[in-house]
Amino acid sequence: MKALLSYRGLNFLGFAACMAGLLIAILFFQKALGLEPCPMCIFQRVAMLATAAVFLIAALHGPKAGGRWVYSGLATLTAGIGAGIAWRHVWLQGLPEDQRPACGPTLNYLMDMMPLQDVVTTILKGDGNCAKIDWTFLGQSLPFWTLVAFAGFIAWALLTPVLAARLQVR
Repeated sequence: MKALLSYRGLNFLGFAACMAGLLIAILFFQKALGLEPCPMCIFQRVAMLATAAVFLIAALHGPKAGGRWVYSGLATLTAGIGAGIAWRHVWLQGLPEDQRPACGPTLNYLMDMMPLQDVVTTILKGDGNCAKIDWTFLGQSLPFWTLVAFAGFIAWALLTPVLAARLQVR
């Protein structure tokens, strides 16, 4: 139990939670339920993977004092980007039907036809594919729950150095 309360253990738990979220998205929602991710969903997965990578590197490195806040800031940044994308996704889904953007091309097509910067800009604007709600839980869509998860990862990233210092563990 003491190992999980260490700085390394706390970051490893953050990594494990991110990876669990990705596995649920891929194995349950995509494979079991057959829901294809829209381009914004794919961007959220990339942000989740980036957050997981920061947590894992922090756990493996195990820095002291100020270095812990560097990793905290990086995890907060990657999770914040994911939260921003998820928020935009929720906003698109909340638009009235007549104000939703038209459906656009697939991510693969965009990657073949445009420079990367234009692809990112186009995806973040959103399209009709991203406004579609395929699944809900407690009346909220999947992007809403992804936003909640990213908020949790931000809190975890900011709490980890504080907990490690309070518990005075390595």
